Amino acid sequence: MSTPSPNAPLLLFEQVSKWYGPVLALNQISLELRSGITGLVGANGSGKSTLIKLATGQIPPTLGRVTVCGVDAAEWRARWHIGYCPDHDAFYEDLTGRAFVLTMAKLCGFARRDAEERTEKVLNLVGMAERADRKLRGYSKGMRQRIKLAQALLHDPALLILDEPLSGIDPLGRQEMIELFRMLAEMGKGLLISSHELEELEKLTNRVVIMARGRIAAVGTLAQIRERLDHFPASVRIELDRPEELARKLFGSYGVLGVDLVERGLIVRAQNPAQFFTELGGIIVKHGYRVERLEPLDDSAHAILGYLLGGGGKT
Repeated sequence: MSTPSPNAPLLLFEQVSKWYGPVLALNQISLELRSGITGLVGANGSGKSTLIKLATGQIPPTLGRVTVCGVDAAEWRARWHIGYCPDHDAFYEDLTGRAFVLTMAKLCGFARRDAEERTEKVLNLVGMAERADRKLRGYSKGMRQRIKLAQALLHDPALLILDEPLSGIDPLGRQEMIELFRMLAEMGKGLLISSHELEELEKLTNRVVIMARGRIAAVGTLAQIRERLDHFPASVRIELDRPEELARKLFGSYGVLGVDLVERGLIVRAQNPAQFFTELGGIIVKHGYRVERLEPLDDSAHAILGYLLGGGGKT
């Protein structure tokens, strides 16, 4: 239904700030999203919810500009390019899932036959066609999430903004949703997924936006973000034949902050991962240590987020 302007980003924030009275919620945000999946993470109060409200045109920016497919996010035309799946439920509980999605299609302005065809298409897409005649009040959390996604897809938007879409879904259903998100990305759509499920988000996304204190703290793949953080304190578990001897040699090595002996090895905390691994490799080769296991302990989104947020890590 929606046709983005040629070469225009699906979502563009240009030096955007948002004030709520005396409170600065977003501070000079610049962000560009194109097709593919982008994760959005950050602690409570980091500005995630404000960013989503600005992107969906629910509130205007105080300064700067937000555009969707080249259209100002505040204009009604921008709505045709966005499918929005909010974190909270706002259903007519006495309706069936099918009736709810059909009602949403009619509210979008589609004629009855077109609305019915679109309803069946999206219900099949999200795996709810066989369960859509039950009333919404009897749906599980996972089923409700699927129905919300179905209504967001009705007008075939170029950009999907999904707020906690994996919340409350069982492991099998979560994997099915992840596969659906990947399929939508392969169709050329852009997905902005805000989630507390950082492990699943890490498996799913090809790009992550980390927010902290109203600013974008980092953007990119987790590996890229990690590489750019020259002073990110890495933790590494090393299992080998002579852990005490290696521990003594590592004290005083480049960037080593601490060494803890553990069962079958040691855990090393180093200030600069790239430099540390270079030096560690030289020490291992020179002294002939037999290394059985070398495992970074903080390459996950949790670790990066915790570091950027000053050790909090909660989202």
